[in-house]
Amino acid sequence: MIGKRGLIALGGAAAASLGAALLLQPEGEVEGRISEGSLAFPGLAARLANARRIELRRGAQGTTLIRDGDTWRIAEAQGYPARPERVRETLVGLTELRLVEERSGDPAQWPRLGVEDPAAPGTTATLLRVFDGEGRPLAEMILGRRRMRTQGNQPEAIYARRPGENRAWLAEGRLGADADPSLWLDRDLASLAPARLRRVEVTRIGQPPLVLARAGEVDAPLDIITPADPPVADRIALDEVGRAFDGLTFVEVRKDAPGEALGEARFHYTDDVTITVRPHREGELFWVRLGAEGGEEARRLNARFEGWAFQLGLWKEKAMIPRLEDLVVS
Repeated sequence: MIGKRGLIALGGAAAASLGAALLLQPEGEVEGRISEGSLAFPGLAARLANARRIELRRGAQGTTLIRDGDTWRIAEAQGYPARPERVRETLVGLTELRLVEERSGDPAQWPRLGVEDPAAPGTTATLLRVFDGEGRPLAEMILGRRRMRTQGNQPEAIYARRPGENRAWLAEGRLGADADPSLWLDRDLASLAPARLRRVEVTRIGQPPLVLARAGEVDAPLDIITPADPPVADRIALDEVGRAFDGLTFVEVRKDAPGEALGEARFHYTDDVTITVRPHREGELFWVRLGAEGGEEARRLNARFEGWAFQLGLWKEKAMIPRLEDLVVS
């Protein structure tokens, strides 16, 4: 059995196929009875080497994750990468899920546990399914409400039911499974310390060129270099420019950048990193395309930037493509 590190990479050969029905049986199931503490999916860790698709459905909402090499991509977000820690938590959680206590077999009681039909309107149940490359199910479970822990030493638990069965279970294990695609987005874009920023060159459509730079010392403040003899600078506004890529996250992501192009800005950092910003404005929405140049750090940034347009908070417009009037005391 591969360990948790193997689940992250999901590489290597899968264990021999035993047939879908057998694979989805809990251990300890004999003539319809399951012993307490049985794994819901015995031997699943090894079979997850073949996992290629994860589906989560709750009513009309759904998320589909598609494996692309070592990356899981969100089909509903045009293939943008999913948060790797969320995927890891889900897959590891399935391998460790234990059915510890049988609960109601009466469908009328299932809404109380949150394991009713996950396709029904207003449902609170989530159907989680993992498939291999041939479309065969490796694991599938209807997940309901979490049991509230009344003591700190109690394990995490959730109510669950296997599709097509009339038995609900209290299952122990940590298992995150959200059907909302936005909760799977890996929103972190970059985290470059403000002190690393050395120079910013702004070419905004309809505005004169604007250049900001630090003069000499490493800890010198960011100043307006072009135009010469500018009005008194607004230090807070300049600091916002300096923090443009410090802990940068996005609101939404898509392939195309909608709206009106605003121009271009280039942010030059230490360690041979330059980031180019190509912003767009769509009403009250601010979108950017980003590109990085330089060494290995820039290549890592480009792996996240390239091919995508990111919606940022509207206040980022003055930090990423400022006009002179945005940076001086009014």
